[in-house]
Amino acid sequence: MEATNISAAQAGTLVIGDDLDVNRLGFGAMRLTGPGIWGPPADREEAKAVLRRAVELGTNFIDTADSYGPHVSESLIAEALYPYPDDLVIATKGGLERTGPDRWPHNARPEHLKAACEGSLQRLRLERIPLYQLHRPDPAVPYEESVGALVELEQEGKIHHIGVSNVDQRLLSIARAMTKVASVQNRYNFGDRESDALVDMCEREGMAFLPWAPMHDIVENELSTIAARHHATTRQVVLAWLLARSPAILPIPGTGSVVHLETNVAAAGLRLEPNEIVSLTATR
Repeated sequence: MEATNISAAQAGTLVIGDDLDVNRLGFGAMRLTGPGIWGPPADREEAKAVLRRAVELGTNFIDTADSYGPHVSESLIAEALYPYPDDLVIATKGGLERTGPDRWPHNARPEHLKAACEGSLQRLRLERIPLYQLHRPDPAVPYEESVGALVELEQEGKIHHIGVSNVDQRLLSIARAMTKVASVQNRYNFGDRESDALVDMCEREGMAFLPWAPMHDIVENELSTIAARHHATTRQVVLAWLLARSPAILPIPGTGSVVHLETNVAAAGLRLEPNEIVSLTATR
């Protein structure tokens, strides 16, 4: 499937919260950093070119976090795109620290989350963050305290909508008892469907589901056959399957390459046949 005449808008739209209307193929900005998601990218200008091209292709939802770099991804987004298009929704996350490449210590203490949010506001050059997500539950901190910090930030006008990430149904229920949760971001892909029940819950309850690692755990056999039929790549088929899996799903594939970005966005226009969707859903 060639990356010509492509647009993220071909995936349709989804409303986050009750007022953020976005095209249903977003961009995950984690890979715009150095190895181990640590430090700056090898080519900073290429990273900014990826962000600008994403917006050109109709991507109006970008997901990042203060821990990506740390701070590198957020800073690149502002350098490349500020002043932002009116329809661009930037989501970021707090709740982790970084001590080195591939090292992600928890820190979801309220004081840390509040400081992390302030830092994200400054780096992203925003007065209010459209969607702020609790990155990961901290075993050392009661979940209610972490969520409570986000509720306070929302009341102060520093964040617009609250999301949660890496949760099970019990933790999501705790968060929803305290505030309106706009989104859930969990690992979910073709080969890892542990969050199936949460996907269905998000669809029922009007929450967005953001699958991270959306193109990992690819099982080639069934995918390869369908990809060949559509003159597509297996990664494009996986993205198309995610879009078909539930209208609540907002895939956020990431890359540091303009070429790979264009290939990913082309999946927005890939329409799988109903029997293909059934077959892929049954494949584990």
